[in-house]
Amino acid sequence: MPISFHWFRAASAAFVILAIGLASWADTPITDSSPLTLSEALTTAVDRSLQLVAQDAVAASAREQAVSAAQLPDPVLKLGVDNLPVNGEDRFSLTNDFMTMRRIGVMQELPRFEKRQLRAERFERDAQRAQAERQLAIATVQRSTATAWLDRFYTQAMRELLQRQMEETQLQVQSAQTAFASDRGNQADVFAARAALVMLEDRISQIDRQSRSAGLVLERWVGAAAGRPVAGPPPWQNTSREGALIREHLAQHPNLLVLAAQVDAAQTDRKLAQANTAADWSVEASYSQRGSAYANMLSFGVTIPLQLDPQNRQNREVTAKAALVREAQARFDDMLRSHEADVRSLLNDWHSGKERVARFNDQLVPIAQQRTQAALSSYRAGKGDLASVLAARRDEIDIRLQALGVEQDTARVWAQLHYLTPDTGTPSNRQEQQP
Repeated sequence: MPISFHWFRAASAAFVILAIGLASWADTPITDSSPLTLSEALTTAVDRSLQLVAQDAVAASAREQAVSAAQLPDPVLKLGVDNLPVNGEDRFSLTNDFMTMRRIGVMQELPRFEKRQLRAERFERDAQRAQAERQLAIATVQRSTATAWLDRFYTQAMRELLQRQMEETQLQVQSAQTAFASDRGNQADVFAARAALVMLEDRISQIDRQSRSAGLVLERWVGAAAGRPVAGPPPWQNTSREGALIREHLAQHPNLLVLAAQVDAAQTDRKLAQANTAADWSVEASYSQRGSAYANMLSFGVTIPLQLDPQNRQNREVTAKAALVREAQARFDDMLRSHEADVRSLLNDWHSGKERVARFNDQLVPIAQQRTQAALSSYRAGKGDLASVLAARRDEIDIRLQALGVEQDTARVWAQLHYLTPDTGTPSNRQEQQP
């Protein structure tokens, strides 16, 4: 019996411990440490964007109003009393006087079908503008996300370069200390190696600051995914839009689509003003009830606004709307010229950047690397000093960092070009999967 009791108590304690462990495991957040690709960052940013939600709501509202604007106005119910006596024997009587009538009627305004269609079209233009602004928001989100992702990628690459160099310099410090302790080196080499190590640590601190800043910007677009390491390389060397940027893609630029929608809206307003030069009629019918001794009455009629001064009213409105059409068209043409100049400038910067990157990678970096190897060989052969090796290595690091900086600037220009319009495909993802 005691054995059974102790066994039960031990089993109960084990169960409690297991339950606590499972609860703790369930409460532990699972962090995703997989690399964040450019295409995934873009998809996440677009999915998280509240700007798109707002533009969808604006477009939906405009479409609903378009349906409403195409309908006839609501009829107007009219109730009243006509010819009510206010003095004499029949004062305030509704039935004694033969002229007193209790009236009920309805009035319907009849705007022409063309006007109703134009009013509906005007709201459709608003929906069209909202959709263009949605495309502009997508392009802005993708461009900003790509730029932040590129900054993270290149600061990460710079840090990895400096980290490798720091590990080599640490070995160099140890080698200099060993040589000095065995009377094969001098103390100046030890100090030079230590100074080089400290300088590398300081540069890593600067790169870490830049990386954190880039991460904060990226977090604005992708949220918690910004904490993951980024994976590349980015496809900055090619874009499928290069040959058609000026001719075709500029016409689809979101900014121009917004202005084109405004031109269409202004033209619709002008047509509506022209249609307003013809007055709308209203029809009315009423039934009047009198006292039982008198006959009831039926009345009907038509209401027609009199446009007595169209030259200074309706025609002025048409002229004003026509001026707004010219204003909207001029803004569109000016924006087209501006974007064409901007795109040509970006293309020039991109091509120039690619040439500079090739020059660094094919000429300057190999030369700096050869100089470092030559200085190291001379030092090992006893023909050179450690200071020369450290200087050559420092120059090589500078050249490599400059190469990464030029590539980063070129990639940022590529992002400005590639995401001028929303990218609905995944070209970056396809290039990332290439071996």
